[in-house]
Amino acid sequence: MVTLLQVRENTAFPYHRWTVEDYYRMAEVGLLAPFDRTELIEGELIDMAPIGCKHAYWVDRLLAVFSRKATACLIRVQNPIRLDLYNEPQPDIALVQNRSYLEAHPNATDVYLLVEVADSTLPFDRDVKLPLYARHGIPEVWLLDVNTEELTICRDPVDGQYRTIFTPKTTEPIAPRALPQAATTLAEIARPVP
Repeated sequence: MVTLLQVRENTAFPYHRWTVEDYYRMAEVGLLAPFDRTELIEGELIDMAPIGCKHAYWVDRLLAVFSRKATACLIRVQNPIRLDLYNEPQPDIALVQNRSYLEAHPNATDVYLLVEVADSTLPFDRDVKLPLYARHGIPEVWLLDVNTEELTICRDPVDGQYRTIFTPKTTEPIAPRALPQAATTLAEIARPVP
């Protein structure tokens, strides 16, 4: 039996794309419950995976390190970034300009670094979200695979792709390009500070 998703992927079958305003309106009228974990990607509501222990550990560790070292920016954890009319992802960590976001979420020009921590979501983060971020000019994205404890650093977005992609060694110094004072290593991120 052929599914609707298969038909849509293989044909020019039209479907409705939700806007960010539609998305918020769904929450206002109760179609999305306050505890629903979703993000809007390419006009589609994407259910976010439950946060497992490994995922939570690495997000906590990244937050701890960046809180000490990236003091020139605002650190947002699992909060939205508004990219355009149809995209409002929720990266695990976002280092953004230190200004008020009381009236609107940060947009691509506010972002220094996004970090996606992947457990069961690695293919989606790598194959869908990274190109989305590159297409919107996010200057740098770190993708951390918690199962292999491998970090991939992506920089220099051009034509929807990152031109510079590398995987540093565990003890190799790394820093967001826009925040060199936040230099660390994957080994330092992994170990709790006494």
